[in-house]
Amino acid sequence: MTADSPAHILVVDDDPALRELLAEYLAINGLKVTAVGDGKAMRQALSKIEVNAVVLDLMLPGEDGLSLARELRMNPTCTDLPILMLSARGEEIDRIVGLEVGADDYMPKPFSPRELLARLRALLRRTRTSIADAPHHPGVTSQRHFGPFVLDLTAHRLLRGGAEVHLTSAEFDLLRLFTERPNRVLSRDDLVDSLKGFERDPFDRSIDIRVTRVRRKIETDPSAPAYIRTIRGEGYLFNPRGEAV
Repeated sequence: MTADSPAHILVVDDDPALRELLAEYLAINGLKVTAVGDGKAMRQALSKIEVNAVVLDLMLPGEDGLSLARELRMNPTCTDLPILMLSARGEEIDRIVGLEVGADDYMPKPFSPRELLARLRALLRRTRTSIADAPHHPGVTSQRHFGPFVLDLTAHRLLRGGAEVHLTSAEFDLLRLFTERPNRVLSRDDLVDSLKGFERDPFDRSIDIRVTRVRRKIETDPSAPAYIRTIRGEGYLFNPRGEAV
């Protein structure tokens, strides 16, 4: 996706009327859309086209959205593909599980197409920013080191001892933000403002869940984190030295 080309969105939902609505609305607003009804059609689409984000329904016939999100995150070509999950069941547990398996954002049905467009644009904006912020000088990389890890902003990946630690785009953005502001307490509101780009629900736990996902990948003991510490009542603090409290 270049700065001038329209982003291509893959909508996966078994409701034909909703697929048609989203395809038309997103297209009117400058996005390219492919809409399919199940996991099999999703795989076929991904094998033929390059997409920039996926709108994925939780309740699908056969394979549900959670299993498909897990599958996408296990696919090396889709680990950083933004996923916006939809569900007619607006219970908090559904939102939490969806985010835990790798979705970048979550919206309960019914929803406003205008809000969905705003959230998609926020996800796409982060992806474009990640590309634009990377140095474009041949042979030059921008790397941030902490403990045994190297966060490579040019390659958009995390390395440990030369081996890649797979991150989703949302996880990479969070870790990049922490490395930009080490040894500072960042509130949840600070993180939402920097990462999501729209007003959050007062009960939004997406940042906490994203922190948990990153901790599982960088902490020796995620239950006693040394790099990303919780500051009770205030937020989170990133300690690049990874010193035990």
